[in-house]
Amino acid sequence: MHIVVLIKEVPDTYGDRRISLETGLVDREGSERVADEIGERAVEVGLTLQAANEGSTVTVICMGPASAETAVRKALAMGADSAVLISDDGLVGADLTLTAEVLAAALLRESPDLVLTGNVSTDGGGGVLGAMLAEHLELPHLTNLSAIEIAGDVVSGTRMTENGTVRLAAELPAVASITDALPDPRFPAFKGIMAAKKKPLTRLDAEELGADTDGARAPRAIVISAAARPPRAAGITITDDGEGGRRLAEYLIAEKLV
Repeated sequence: MHIVVLIKEVPDTYGDRRISLETGLVDREGSERVADEIGERAVEVGLTLQAANEGSTVTVICMGPASAETAVRKALAMGADSAVLISDDGLVGADLTLTAEVLAAALLRESPDLVLTGNVSTDGGGGVLGAMLAEHLELPHLTNLSAIEIAGDVVSGTRMTENGTVRLAAELPAVASITDALPDPRFPAFKGIMAAKKKPLTRLDAEELGADTDGARAPRAIVISAAARPPRAAGITITDDGEGGRRLAEYLIAEKLV
């Protein structure tokens, strides 16, 4: 079984996020770049499934700048067998449609039995990439799983909703997205870090994947303007001089809050 896990390099998960007012894109130079935590959880899930299914292999795919190699090497140190890094200046600021197109092309080269993704990245927050990939690949998609397992040629899992628990299942090959309810990623051991340096890492660009970075074949979303968030205005202070309750009620009614 071939399991492919998608990961992503993002600005520090616990740092401040800023938008460049010049480009309208996330300012990736404004903080440390790290592997997205949900992607690392997906790697952990992939490695767990690999251990439960003898003869399986795990490949990691990442689309990002050259610096994303650090995140890729970490996934290899965790235990992934090989990796693919897609890096191209023409992909800077790629929207979800272009990202899905490029990643789908890379996945077709790998012929995976199972594609694993996080349910939503911490920078873009689109939460639809997994579904878009499944559409490109014409595969079933199990979304927002809090548990996942493989039995024979069927992948199944559990999705938690506000109304209860939903059980999902699909025949392989399939695409599945997982949530942060899955276990924390393992910490790479020194032996794994050293081994990662010798594991196969394939580098690809947009042209090699047949991606249209000029948007001739498909629409592309771009930011046409960006502005700083206006400073917060001072609120209204109501001093209780015996009429505070009435004035508060009048304010709430005027703002249609009651």
